[in-house]
Amino acid sequence: MNDHDHLTALLGRLKLTALRDQLDSLIDEAGRRELTIREALTLFCEREVARRDQRRIDMSFGLARFPFVRDLSGFDFGAQPSLDKAQIREIATGRFIANGEAVLLLGPPGVGKTHLAVALGREAIVTGYSVLFTPATTLVAQLAKAHGEGRLEEKLTHYAKPKLLIVDELGYLPFEPDAAHLFFQLVSRRYERGAMLVTSNRAVGEWGSVFGDPVVATAILDRLLHHSHVITIRGDSYRLREKR
Repeated sequence: MNDHDHLTALLGRLKLTALRDQLDSLIDEAGRRELTIREALTLFCEREVARRDQRRIDMSFGLARFPFVRDLSGFDFGAQPSLDKAQIREIATGRFIANGEAVLLLGPPGVGKTHLAVALGREAIVTGYSVLFTPATTLVAQLAKAHGEGRLEEKLTHYAKPKLLIVDELGYLPFEPDAAHLFFQLVSRRYERGAMLVTSNRAVGEWGSVFGDPVVATAILDRLLHHSHVITIRGDSYRLREKR
């Protein structure tokens, strides 16, 4: 085995796959730039870290179960003047996740709530947080199914684990009373421990009818609103604007 093969074998054993795969080009680059040994080692480590970070990000995007790819750069803030772009940028830093806070994106259908939710979720993953996206109807159905099968604790743990849980389209369909209690248990489980981002077409004052129980709705809102950022979008629907 020559020196090159021996080195690549050692890099493989150390699981430094970026260095192994890019070894020749990295050595050439270090030579062209006339880097010192310390500078070359820094370059090599940076490439390895970048590969690992990208692999983590790609895997986390898949685990998050986003319905589509959306980024903040693709959001038309000019079409939604009610939105404070600086506030959205602040939320995108992820500080609300570190603090276990909630973000509520409220507004009529078609104004970009889900786009923002996905974009903020992707920003959170890049920052280093784990994220799970779920439609509200799917979340409630899975909690109810688990409850009926005696696996509620397991399912609550599943939804409590991500640092950020995104619940999309809450309020489009009313909840059954039992489902409202199950959702309350999840919110309580995550309260001040795990951040939530909820999108809804209903103002918080209407959540009593959404949950079918004003008392449970008040208890849910009490926890969600305690440490929260409530953003109401009052613009026109993108889809209706395109049709017109």
